[in-house]
Amino acid sequence: MDQAASSNRSIGTVAMRWQGVRLELLDQRLLPDQEQWLSLDSAVEVANAIRDMVVRGAPAIGISAAYGVVLAARHAPQEEWVDEIKRAIDVLAESRPTAVNLFWALEKMRSVLASCDTLESAISALEQAAVAIHEDDLAANLAMADHALAHMNLDSPVSVLTHCNTGALATGGYGTALGVVRRLNEARLLTNAFADETRPWLQGSRLTAWELARDGIPVTLNADSAAAAILASGKVSWVIVGADRITANGDVANKIGTYSLAVLARHHGVGFMVVAPASTVDMALSSGKEIPIEEREGTELRQVRSVPMAPEGVAVFNPVFDVTPADLVDVIVTEKGVISRPNAASMARLFV
Repeated sequence: MDQAASSNRSIGTVAMRWQGVRLELLDQRLLPDQEQWLSLDSAVEVANAIRDMVVRGAPAIGISAAYGVVLAARHAPQEEWVDEIKRAIDVLAESRPTAVNLFWALEKMRSVLASCDTLESAISALEQAAVAIHEDDLAANLAMADHALAHMNLDSPVSVLTHCNTGALATGGYGTALGVVRRLNEARLLTNAFADETRPWLQGSRLTAWELARDGIPVTLNADSAAAAILASGKVSWVIVGADRITANGDVANKIGTYSLAVLARHHGVGFMVVAPASTVDMALSSGKEIPIEEREGTELRQVRSVPMAPEGVAVFNPVFDVTPADLVDVIVTEKGVISRPNAASMARLFV
């Protein structure tokens, strides 16, 4: 990474620490009141941490899974070590179904594994690959922030609204959509960031508001249902969100509630920006209709930290993501460049 280009930037609170023989993850389920690190030394533990939302955010999930493969290699037997590592990759792939970064990272690790002829060489090569995935994600975040600001071409400070958490906690550092917020603040072009609370896991209130406030970035927390009133007020110039998967036609899967924000933004004449690394783009899927949408069990909605918020046993619809059609997206920003008004042709020009 070009240190000179990023010397004035704080990458934010990291979500993971690779210690060579173990992976340490900040338990994001406990934030903001507790900062507790978990030490993981097996691929199964990493898969469980991803499934249980210890770590979340598409880029961070992919990075964690890559380190999980390294841990599998470190514990693999001298005989049948290739099969053991492949089994671990399969276990990690089953942890979350929607975020394509997970499968992208695991395919990179599978490719590295195929080139190794001894367990010792596999351990070394897989570790180098995982560290590179981590470092490349941070570099991509910094590049995306610069691309976004160049596209916005601002001459005075603005306020923005964001949804879920897309910051240093969800990535290898700095952030995707929240990286743009950071860069706006660094450039003294940010008046305020409105953060949707993001039910049911409250990533906006527990993580985004915590992360921005911790780093001295102006933030106002709002209920998800207040977003329409905020946009109607004229206070916000851009809605900026991340993505867990972007298809070949520019449809975007992101945290549940993103689709409604896109509709509101279009109605109120507010720009709608999606910021995500190229690893989030899945050109194998023609549209968002093909994206598998994860649904989680109803307790997450009926309770908040074990406190009942609804009648016990009431039926619950709990999709984790929704799909925003490309025609509601004003711009997609990746480290490879910017796509305005995305469609199949413009996506293909950048990613094929």
